[in-house]
Amino acid sequence: MATQLNVREFIDEQPLSGFQKWIIALCLLVVIVDGLDVAVMGFIAPSLKEQWGISNSDLAPVISAALFGLTIGAMVAGPLADKFGRKKVLLVCVWGFGLFTLAGAMADSVSHLVVLRFIAGLFMGGVMPQCVTLATEYSPKRITSFLITVVICGFSLGAAMGGFLASWLIPAFGWQSMLVVAGVVPCLLALVLTWKLPESTGFMILKKQPSEKIRRYIEKIATQPLPQDVQFVLPAALAKADKPMQTVLNSHYLIGTLCLWGCYFFGLFAVYLLGSWLPLITKEAGFSTSEASIIAAVFQLGGPLGCITVGYLMDKFGNHRVLALCFVAVAASLAAIVMASGSFALFCVVCFMIGATLNGGNTGMNALSSVFYPVSARATGNSWMHGVGRVGAILSAFAGAHLLNLGWHIDRIFLMLMIPALLVMACIVIKGVRYGKTQSEVQLQNKTV
Repeated sequence: MATQLNVREFIDEQPLSGFQKWIIALCLLVVIVDGLDVAVMGFIAPSLKEQWGISNSDLAPVISAALFGLTIGAMVAGPLADKFGRKKVLLVCVWGFGLFTLAGAMADSVSHLVVLRFIAGLFMGGVMPQCVTLATEYSPKRITSFLITVVICGFSLGAAMGGFLASWLIPAFGWQSMLVVAGVVPCLLALVLTWKLPESTGFMILKKQPSEKIRRYIEKIATQPLPQDVQFVLPAALAKADKPMQTVLNSHYLIGTLCLWGCYFFGLFAVYLLGSWLPLITKEAGFSTSEASIIAAVFQLGGPLGCITVGYLMDKFGNHRVLALCFVAVAASLAAIVMASGSFALFCVVCFMIGATLNGGNTGMNALSSVFYPVSARATGNSWMHGVGRVGAILSAFAGAHLLNLGWHIDRIFLMLMIPALLVMACIVIKGVRYGKTQSEVQLQNKTV
């Protein structure tokens, strides 16, 4: 009789292997290029506006086009990944957004660029949820939140790199050069992923794939040789592979799902309004083009520190408590901008603080979502949260243009963003009260991971 090996428990009991670190590193690299690509339009917006002679209102569809695509792509990619595999969907998405971003460098009109950015966004929508799902399913439960936030902090790193690249490339080679870089890099990375990125072992078990294939990956995690006749299984709670869309919206998960959607909607509204419009907002406030790019880069650069700190604290003190306090810190940092708008150096410091707390908090939502849903619906749960969140990002593109057209001062814009930050906190508290008191987060993880 074959020996059964509970893969989830096995991964939780093992020290973090080099193989798992490699998976985390690959997912991190994917999210870095994803962050660069998503943020690229914000960096080229001032140059695009000047060269093509277009208004802020004309820019809004260009900036929001990829976000529309991201919304649809995320909603579609999740169910596809739960059906066909995380790796397959991720590869298609990376190739897709790389090629269509590269094509954007040849756009000669607003409408042409809008179409290409929308298609690129369709593919970008599936990238981050699959990276989060893969990282979760290869991470020991004791450090899951930390590793997920490490992966997601790549988004801020990529966006920050874009800011520094833009300050050099655009003056020297024009705005098209940014799209060339943002398109070529993911295509090169996709080649590496094809050969080096594994499929999720949890997914392979659910789909009853050959044991030899699963064994090849598990042996790279094991510290001791595995029995020859081993049978790989998941916890009993995961043995029934329910339809993922029904699971996400069933009576047990519905309130938590709605809270996660609300968190990500308001969180992404704030982070994308700043990420997309901060270069233009700061330039119209009196800063130079180079200073505006640096401010935007510093805002994004605060993200990695915030992500790693939040992830560590979530594993140590609990998800809901840490995230709620994090968004209180977001609101406080936004209020502090009133004292900083007159100084470039001080403005950079406060923007760094806002980037650290806001990006860190939004990243933590991915860890909160991943430990909430079961394997059979995890990709769908993560992706749908991202899809709904992107609606907030889309609205932020038009909100930013509207606020600039109204002539709002930079201080007023930042203070207005305190509202979505506090709404995120409220959603986190509601979810924490609903699920944190009925059972501990540890118990919830044991049930759903």
